[in-house]
Amino acid sequence: MCSSALVAMHLASQALRAGECDLALAGGVTVMVTPATFAEFDRQGGLAGDGRCKAYGAGADGTGWSEGAGVVVLERLSAARANGHRVLALVAGSAVNQDGASNGLTAPNGPSQQRVIRAALASAGLDAGDVDVVEGHGTGTELGDPIEAQALIATYGQGRAEGRPAWLGSVKSNIGHTQAAAGAAGVIKMVQALQHQMLPATLHAQEPSPHVDWAAGDIRLLTEPVPWPAGGRVRRAGGVLVRDQRDERAPGRGRSPR
Repeated sequence: MCSSALVAMHLASQALRAGECDLALAGGVTVMVTPATFAEFDRQGGLAGDGRCKAYGAGADGTGWSEGAGVVVLERLSAARANGHRVLALVAGSAVNQDGASNGLTAPNGPSQQRVIRAALASAGLDAGDVDVVEGHGTGTELGDPIEAQALIATYGQGRAEGRPAWLGSVKSNIGHTQAAAGAAGVIKMVQALQHQMLPATLHAQEPSPHVDWAAGDIRLLTEPVPWPAGGRVRRAGGVLVRDQRDERAPGRGRSPR
């Protein structure tokens, strides 16, 4: 459920590239009409006592649920230009897979996460070092966050140019875990970061998790806002791979949707 909006975007992008449709709406919505999910996660010890998602932080003690809705409009770049539509960003590539076996229902599978990241990069025709920032899942759990962070370090954190770390954050620290809407929220956050030329801070995580070997790759947690200026090079964000449409015609710098 947490990645359902991203899966919807992935399928919508495939449909557009295949010519199955000319315009697509993709996203997700969560409305919590009963307290059941709170009770379930509280019994598992997966609910933060203060309701805050401390994504990748040393104080991570569980997730914090919230409601939300997010929708994006997807169109082939050529069609958007022909129709005079404003293009905010390009989906350069995406991938999905099955998370695989782990030690329990709530624990993700690290090698499976690495495989889907590499598949998304291959779909976009990019290397990990081409991506500036990763909008992670980051639910704020003591078990899941380190597994995810290690997968990100093993992929986006490798082969990077000197002085160009991959920045890491999660919108869940700002608005909580919106569940089915979480993927759309993350994409919208990155598109807004492109527009405002600023990577927002991930809250409640000033001290990175001690359960992650941060020295194993060049990834840094966004504990404060970081400028992300346009111009000079194509700006790209990972999650689904999103990049700045203003730089999309720079030679040899990735691909646009067809």
